[in-house]
Amino acid sequence: MRIVTYSEARNNLKRVLDQVIIDSDFTIISRRNADDMAVLSLEQFNGLMETVNLLKYPVNASHLNEAVSQYNQRQTLENGLVDD
Repeated sequence: MRIVTYSEARNNLKRVLDQVIIDSDFTIISRRNADDMAVLSLEQFNGLMETVNLLKYPVNASHLNEAVSQYNQRQTLENGLVDD
């Protein structure tokens, strides 16, 4: 995560946006006496929205939590890819 001031973001918008992509991370734009903002790539945003969508349904959240628990307890099997 990178934090830049509003003035820095305004004066160097292309660099700030390029850095978000290069770092695969988000940037916080800090504004004086106002709410801060986050800049992230569309790919990151879509991933977050997909996660929110999956977790908003209790059944999905339960299945995902169970899968993570099994993985953390090494109760999973690794399979190779099947050739078509």
